[in-house]
Amino acid sequence: MAPGGDFRAALYQRYVSEFKGEANLGGSGEGSFAWWDHKYLPLLDGLERSAPVLEIGCGAGGLLAYLGRRGFSHARGIDISAEQIARARAHDVTAEVADACAFLERNLEAFAAILAVDVLEHFARDELIKLAPLLHAALRPGGRLIVQTANGAGLFPRQVIYGDLTHMTIFTPESLAQLLRPAGFGDFGFYETGPIPIRVRGKIDVALWAGLKAMANVVRSVETGKRQAIWTENFICRAFKR
Repeated sequence: MAPGGDFRAALYQRYVSEFKGEANLGGSGEGSFAWWDHKYLPLLDGLERSAPVLEIGCGAGGLLAYLGRRGFSHARGIDISAEQIARARAHDVTAEVADACAFLERNLEAFAAILAVDVLEHFARDELIKLAPLLHAALRPGGRLIVQTANGAGLFPRQVIYGDLTHMTIFTPESLAQLLRPAGFGDFGFYETGPIPIRVRGKIDVALWAGLKAMANVVRSVETGKRQAIWTENFICRAFKR
């Protein structure tokens, strides 16, 4: 089962040419590399550079190119969109068009790490219930899953929830753990996306963001007596195969 056995299939066939657009592909420049150095590289700590790594929904291949630049020599990707894969191969990465569930079923205990960046929100809930155990089964013992997905508890979630017609399920850290824990994942860590402290502008943005989060937590505390740690539009999760 892939995310797209319904109206989504036609949209994915033209995902780049009619939605993403060439100008929005991005994700392979030094600015993206610096962001990934801060956000993703620490989550790959202890992983051998020769370990097999899979990215599902690899898109135009920017993250795979980054992994290659950082020494991960056996990273590969899959995507349901042929247009995306054509552009990924232009980045000289290993990528193929594939149905995620079928691919994972064929590759049991094959990977030390699986990354799913801006992917899970494209699956309906019944599809996710099938996908989660397959992600677990495709990892080696002790393997890690790294997910970035839209944050339904973010400060301004609507534009990401409704900004793509193929978005089917929006998570919070709690609901993502609710999906992954019964599939056999544990040792969860949740992290914000958002600005990174490089150059003067980045340091200012980090400070401003800290202030905005503090104000948001005041509002939430007054309303509900609760606070939360992650307010960014997207969030990152790392979990390990138990």
